[in-house]
Amino acid sequence: MEYFIGFDVGTGSGRACLVDSDGKLLADHSVETQTHRSPSDHRIFEQSTADIWAALATCSQKILADSGVDPNQVKGVGFDATCSLAVTDRAGRPISVSIGEDQGSNLGAEGQWNVILWADHRAGEEADAINATGEGVLNFVGGTMSLEMETPKTLWLKKHMDAGRFRECMFFDLPDYLTYRATGSLARSNCSLACKYSYVPPGTRMENASDGSSEVSTEGWSRRFFDKIGLADISANDFEQVGGIPGKNGLVLSAGQPVGKGLCKDAAAELGLAEGTAVGSAVIDAYSGWIGTVAAVTKTDDGKTEKPPTLDDAAHRLAAVAGTSTCHLAQSKDGIMVPGCWGPYRNAIFTDYWMNEGGQSSTGQLIDFVMTTHAAYPRLLELSKKADKSTYELLGEQLDKMQKNEKAPTRVHLTKDLHFYPDLHGNRSPLADPKMRGMITGLDLDASLDDLAAKFSVTLEAIALQTRHIVETMNANGHRIDSIYMSGSQAKNAPLMRLLATVLDMPIVLPPHPSAAVVLGAAMLGRFAYEASQAHIIETQADADRASQDGGRLWNIMVAMTQPATRVEPTTGSLGEAERKVLQAKYEIFLESIDIQRRWRQQMAAAVE
Repeated sequence: MEYFIGFDVGTGSGRACLVDSDGKLLADHSVETQTHRSPSDHRIFEQSTADIWAALATCSQKILADSGVDPNQVKGVGFDATCSLAVTDRAGRPISVSIGEDQGSNLGAEGQWNVILWADHRAGEEADAINATGEGVLNFVGGTMSLEMETPKTLWLKKHMDAGRFRECMFFDLPDYLTYRATGSLARSNCSLACKYSYVPPGTRMENASDGSSEVSTEGWSRRFFDKIGLADISANDFEQVGGIPGKNGLVLSAGQPVGKGLCKDAAAELGLAEGTAVGSAVIDAYSGWIGTVAAVTKTDDGKTEKPPTLDDAAHRLAAVAGTSTCHLAQSKDGIMVPGCWGPYRNAIFTDYWMNEGGQSSTGQLIDFVMTTHAAYPRLLELSKKADKSTYELLGEQLDKMQKNEKAPTRVHLTKDLHFYPDLHGNRSPLADPKMRGMITGLDLDASLDDLAAKFSVTLEAIALQTRHIVETMNANGHRIDSIYMSGSQAKNAPLMRLLATVLDMPIVLPPHPSAAVVLGAAMLGRFAYEASQAHIIETQADADRASQDGGRLWNIMVAMTQPATRVEPTTGSLGEAERKVLQAKYEIFLESIDIQRRWRQQMAAAVE
């Protein structure tokens, strides 16, 4: 038997799963990771590569022990991770990114906190300056670069770090750091570079709004762009610090292509695996969720199983990867510019296909915040412990009681006068406006459990309404999305899934193990790396480019390893019609809230000039 391991690094944990060649989950384990928060600056979120790698090593050893699988039978491993910026010196030692009071002035020295987490918002000024350039690179991030991306964060470090020390750093999107740590190879993934590091794959035309000029990317990196924004040090050294120029001093791989010679001796020992085990080129965690879900088949209304999908069928399937935040991924054969949505990213997964990425910066985190900050939350915890039920289950039961007592046709009728705009951590898409903030209308003097249940319910509504805003924006600009393929912890939230189906008026497709879909996608990359290493030797960029045309192999692996999924259909009948009528009114109020908030912001800016 052949087995494969997927490694996933989320916002708060590291995880590994062991699967067979059919995608059957045999063992799964996760370990919490540490996040450092500044006591004086809410924008700061930092992590440690040493802590992350130790968590993955523990997970790997655990699943091997639990399954009893011989490590020599594990033929390939794959990695995914959050799009966070990892910083090391040229020898791979961690370089601190911290300047908080509790850390002292440690920036640029060797230190534990060497990862700027995706959620870190310190680079707001840098992102604004980058967006003011009008450079063609911005056309591949929806027209507006987010402060969550690696280029603004790197520019922030350039401004705040000693110049000599900055030049000695290596910068990795976290998925690429993990393959470097696993193999010793500095090869980078097209997914990480194109999606988060302003890399435009060679052969792609860029239109520069700043002066009306046009150019075709030849090196993958735009020297003009990096020089203009203040990162000339990086371009002067042929981008060596961020991965190099493909074919000159760098190697850029497509998703799952084998990295180096597989696991190096030290990494193999730490993970409990065999040296030389194939390692697939990594992807960002949301993209691994896309890999692990969109090839699923479901049963039709007459009980028959759908025929296996083709790669082109995936164009109609949006993958929503929902945990702390939510990412929405849609692939197309032609690059589609969707204002306010990231991309289009060329070759993010498959060569000559493009990806757009929408997102909500805070969803699971938002639900937890609304619950834990409510006055009735201690009472909810007390009841949860007494009844041995989850807080979500108890809130659902409370809503059922409220619906019965108030004779409300549906749950959304309970909150008809309560409206919530959910961007407490800024808007990722389709507004691409980090200055947006949350709004709630309809408050009264109520601190009861009923009020907590209502706030919980209206939060789910807000998440669903914003998802509709993202999907409608994508479809209005050329996509043809007709179904949502969910993964992540929120996929277990049944009321949210039902709301999404009704609000979007399309089926929500759920894998049998929603929280494992992302790590399953990473395991698929491991299998692809193993099979590809038998067919191709990749030593040069030319080798990688030729082998990248073998994308059909990865799709076939996805079809073979994705377990059948179930569908959540929109609510139908008279109750469905009544619910949709209320939700449509709420959606119109949701959109109006955006206009009101922006107008208020302008009024206040004028008042304090």
